[in-house]
Amino acid sequence: MRAIVINEFGGPQVLTETELPDPRPGRGQISIDTTHAAVGLVDVFFRRGDLAGRPDLPQPPLVPGLEVAGTVRELGDGVTGFQVGEPVVTLSQVSLGGYASVTLAQAAMTISLKDTGVDPAQAVAALPNATTAYLALTRVAHLQKGESMLVHGVAGGLAAPFVAVARSLGASRVTGTVSSPARIKDAELLGLDAVFTSDRFVEDLDGQLIDVVVDPVGGDVRAASLDILAPLGRILLLGHASRTPDTPVTGDDLWHRSAGMLGFEVGGFLHANPGAARPAAEQVVSLLASGELTLRVDELPLSQAAQAHRLLEERRVPGRLVLTV
Repeated sequence: MRAIVINEFGGPQVLTETELPDPRPGRGQISIDTTHAAVGLVDVFFRRGDLAGRPDLPQPPLVPGLEVAGTVRELGDGVTGFQVGEPVVTLSQVSLGGYASVTLAQAAMTISLKDTGVDPAQAVAALPNATTAYLALTRVAHLQKGESMLVHGVAGGLAAPFVAVARSLGASRVTGTVSSPARIKDAELLGLDAVFTSDRFVEDLDGQLIDVVVDPVGGDVRAASLDILAPLGRILLLGHASRTPDTPVTGDDLWHRSAGMLGFEVGGFLHANPGAARPAAEQVVSLLASGELTLRVDELPLSQAAQAHRLLEERRVPGRLVLTV
């Protein structure tokens, strides 16, 4: 199979195209003839070695890529409910392996697209993060019908699906922030009630308080979010894309505000609770099928994986990047 391999941590130039043996599925796994592989900021973290200190994550040599779409190639022992040739998409998998023409996946982390009419590029770009959004909003932040929500970094691939998922759960007002005025246009497709820049969102809210803040950014944005929380408000922590560290928050900072900060890492959660994956995905696949959830998707061939990483690091991606295989 064709694959992009990282033999050592470093810049985009370490992404090397090579030929590897086709993997065979083990028990509980399927192999997928990959047509589309999502590219996300977490892939950049893997490539640079930002996550190298975590013993539970793969180390070089490795094939990056957490999510793919394609068709079922082969079923491993014990796998039922799928047929060879069936269109599928995977959720985020910490085992990686997506930048390849054949990908192994846990069957429990694989969702059928049969008879949905969902485009595979949209599926791999949106469904994994929409599933993250559904789990985070229902099981962690406990978003209630009629509550307001603000999404930081809303033009990014992880954050964007939160808007449609929150609407489907009954959120009354959904707003977002972006890193610069130039990115406001990138968020227009999402159907937000308002979009602010991250350096002015507190002033621009003009006293409006927010029930749930979705924050994959961290740093100064995270600290400022405490000042716009409604009583019993929650900040949902999903990552740390910011280049600035967090301001330490004490328990007193939270209880004086009647507020909470709640973390959620979907990869670790689903690895420990694989049975939660498919039910959550099935709750949001209809949003893709109906067009309620649509992202801008730009495609590059697998051979241009290094260019995809450069574009991400330079913050020149207006929606989601997907590699075609």
